[in-house]
Amino acid sequence: MSITEKKSGEEITILAIESSCDETAASVVRGGRTVLSNVISSQIDIHTLYGGVVPEIASRKHTERINQVIRQGLSEAGMELEDMDAIAVTYGPGLVGPLLIGVSAAKAISFATGIPLVGVHHIEGHSCANYIAAPELEPPFVCLVVSGGHTHLVLVKDYGKYEILGRTQDDAAGEAFDKVAREIGLGYPGGPKIDRVSREGDPRAIDFPRGKVSGSAYDFSFSGMKSSVLNYLNTCRMKNIEVNVPDVAASFQQAVVDVLVTHAMRAVDEYGLTRLALAGGVASNTALRAAMRSACEERGVEFFCPPPILCTDNAAMIGCAAYYEFMQGVRSGYDLNAKPGLRLGDR
Repeated sequence: MSITEKKSGEEITILAIESSCDETAASVVRGGRTVLSNVISSQIDIHTLYGGVVPEIASRKHTERINQVIRQGLSEAGMELEDMDAIAVTYGPGLVGPLLIGVSAAKAISFATGIPLVGVHHIEGHSCANYIAAPELEPPFVCLVVSGGHTHLVLVKDYGKYEILGRTQDDAAGEAFDKVAREIGLGYPGGPKIDRVSREGDPRAIDFPRGKVSGSAYDFSFSGMKSSVLNYLNTCRMKNIEVNVPDVAASFQQAVVDVLVTHAMRAVDEYGLTRLALAGGVASNTALRAAMRSACEERGVEFFCPPPILCTDNAAMIGCAAYYEFMQGVRSGYDLNAKPGLRLGDR
């Protein structure tokens, strides 16, 4: 029997918690795809002062906010803890301190109430955000997960069944955006700022290299692309050449987008699939969304991408992922622990 044929599935209600980096989030999700609440408490303003996420500060802020965020999530859904069928929580990958805050809260609630606990993989959550945004989406499909900490090209074979086709071998795409943004004076967070400034620049002004990984058609490398930008900037400074920031931003962004689209389209062609989904914080990038949509249209491939609120870290996507795990009988014990280096497919 498939998951969707389970009679009680559409009524399953899950309280989900996400705290893998610098967003404290809680959500109530019913039937895997209906979001009853989605509360996100961001720490961007705090970490902007330091030019990036400071794990110790993030952990402290999660501790301060997690109880109120959970209460708000339940309140906005008009529900109580006793209405929940499961408690879901991200347990990896991510920053160990922030992960521990969420995992500890979820285990405490589960222990106190007897409600089953389900640990969720963060990248699986990002992929599942597409189910919320597009209820008609079903596996199999190719999913490109692009964020500040991860760049994964994933074959979604079925609910909860994934094959990693490629991953970054150094910097994640979002990390590269942050570093380049800092070097050209835009500050943190780099992704949204490069996206905005790039609209004023020429994406073909500077021919930055497109990173490749020898012997792998699907793996990514963004470190060399980032270094090429730094070398360009240093050369301009040594020769007293004025740097056109919008052109640099647009050209770098185009190089990253070209690589991401090329890899994703190669996977769609090779595996003969007709659906492709984007996920993760960088999936909010307007140039990436436009280029991927155009490439899919050329091939007659359906393109899916969540709205920005479901691209950045949130608990609704965790509740969706947990639903499919829960329906397959997955339960976590009270020995569930934070796993900052957790690989997709591991438990």
